[in-house]
Amino acid sequence: MNYSKLFNTKKTNQKQAIPGSGQVLNHAGGYSWNVNRWTMLERFLILGSESGTYYTGSKQLTRENTLNVIEAIKEDGQRVVDRIVEVSTKGLAPKNDPSVFALALAASFGCDKTRSAALAALPKVCRTGTHLFAFAAACDGMRGWGRGLRKAVGKWYNAQTPEALAYGLVKYQAREGWSNRDLLRLAHPVAATETHNILYKWVVDGELTGEAPLIQAVQALKEVKDLDKAKALIVENRIPREAVPTEMLTETEVWEALLEDMPLTAMIRNLATMTKVGLLKSGLFRGDSAAVEKVVSTLRDAEKLRKARIHPVAILAALNTYSGGRGIRGDNTWKPVQSIVDALNDAFYATFQNVRSTGKRYVLGLDVSGSMAGTLVSGVAGLDCRKACGAMALVTEAVEDQVTHLAFDTKVYPLNLNKSMRLDKVVETLEKTGGGGTDCSAPIQYAIKNRIEADVFVIYTDSETWYGSQHPAQAIAEYRRKMGIQAKLVVVAMASNRMTIADPNDAGMLNVVGFDASVPGVIADFVR
Repeated sequence: MNYSKLFNTKKTNQKQAIPGSGQVLNHAGGYSWNVNRWTMLERFLILGSESGTYYTGSKQLTRENTLNVIEAIKEDGQRVVDRIVEVSTKGLAPKNDPSVFALALAASFGCDKTRSAALAALPKVCRTGTHLFAFAAACDGMRGWGRGLRKAVGKWYNAQTPEALAYGLVKYQAREGWSNRDLLRLAHPVAATETHNILYKWVVDGELTGEAPLIQAVQALKEVKDLDKAKALIVENRIPREAVPTEMLTETEVWEALLEDMPLTAMIRNLATMTKVGLLKSGLFRGDSAAVEKVVSTLRDAEKLRKARIHPVAILAALNTYSGGRGIRGDNTWKPVQSIVDALNDAFYATFQNVRSTGKRYVLGLDVSGSMAGTLVSGVAGLDCRKACGAMALVTEAVEDQVTHLAFDTKVYPLNLNKSMRLDKVVETLEKTGGGGTDCSAPIQYAIKNRIEADVFVIYTDSETWYGSQHPAQAIAEYRRKMGIQAKLVVVAMASNRMTIADPNDAGMLNVVGFDASVPGVIADFVR
């Protein structure tokens, strides 16, 4: 009997825990480490749980994350609220929904001080009517409508200028089973100004008793049949798409009017529709249309992207869908305009903060296993974690000169990526790569076998590793011994589970949650 095969701290099968390590069983049947309560909170706020993962359904994953948020609230409610506000206001998450839900949990399960802090943070986290309706729906399912909650909702409406309030009331009329009428009747705020009073009365009673130009224009638009008049009303009054009658939204002229003052987020979301109706099109002889030029110049404006808090995932999702020419749901098709595809590609890089080259040697391990293909990034339809890995690889490639790109599942697939490659082509390549089991030690073992010199390994994964004769933490220790290089390991979590392959007792390892504008810089600082 070779007892060392059964008990070995340097080489342990991933279906067994490293002896004395404190590892726990993950969802895939392998062993990893648990992240702490606060890291799991951040993963939820940034990555969400609405689509679940390959191994865990959305209901179970949401329950696990919700219970963790509640425990964190009990431990330090103010810290939870502060982190929610930071993630939401700094645009660290692709979607605001998890932060809104977590704030509702704090307002429901926190102590008196925590509940007060959560309600005070309401206007910072819930910046639109959609956010407010989601918050109301969550609170309604967990607590009663006490005086504090009603007062906070009333203050949310009163704090807005009359112009902003009117715009919000017509743009966000009802969501999540709630409407402005429901909330105003519950909160019953004393109007901050006479215009507020006019708008509240219009929402609650359906009666316009005074001057409200936007409301009057929206009502007039419903009766207009002439497209020129409709276009003039939209442009002159900045009427949002949500307030335009549905039958008008098939007309090129109407979309041309909407584009005049369309918010950047809405513009990105409606690229396919504007192309389908014929507004965005390439000219064979005269070049792109004026509408295309407007879209392209806006996407290439880094300052506008920053001010609009456009998250890299939003750009990546738009590029993934738009360049494909087919909707994720339904049978909508369109012919992508190449200059818009190129502008989206450039915009993705522009959403990241300026990162200085470290001059270090990188090995990027991109998990392309079946679990990554079956897990969506922050619940974004059509954008799985495998595609996002390719995008992040190019961000590093753009600033570093010594990068080895390795995709992996249970095997390793060397990738020939370079600075001139376009994002959608890399995403397309990774979509066809891998799909098997998961061995997060594979890229490190490959580097040992091929004598690849690296100062840092960056592994993009969901940490659901289970295959292989050696744990990733053991592989990095072996690499350090055999290569004589104190290489670091950065693990970028792509799903909001509680697992990590990084040894929490190793100071040369770093856990990162998802990716936002600051992640490349954080990794670079750690590498230095």
